[in-house]
Amino acid sequence: MNYKSDVNTTVTRNVPDFDKKTGNVYESIVIISKRANQISSEMKDELNAKLSEFNSSTDNLEEVFENREQIEISKYYERLPKPTLIAVQEYTEDKIYFRNPNKEKQDNF
Repeated sequence: MNYKSDVNTTVTRNVPDFDKKTGNVYESIVIISKRANQISSEMKDELNAKLSEFNSSTDNLEEVFENREQIEISKYYERLPKPTLIAVQEYTEDKIYFRNPNKEKQDNF
């Protein structure tokens, strides 16, 4: 996934803008937080996969050394925008698909 986006800093948001799509600010926050958790786990899996290439079969304290490539990969992921900022940006740009099954059941009755 491409995490490099224009989101690099925290921006003050207008709270009433969040309830326009769902009708409830708290429901919108739950949607954003679930998406942030998804992004975070994807980023963690990618980072672990890249760092696993550097794992050695013997991990003695004498043999542990700093690998320059490993440090660069870690620094790259530290500089990426936080998952919460990415999720908020996706929500405001209507890039997140969501539905509430409880509301759908109530509408059917």
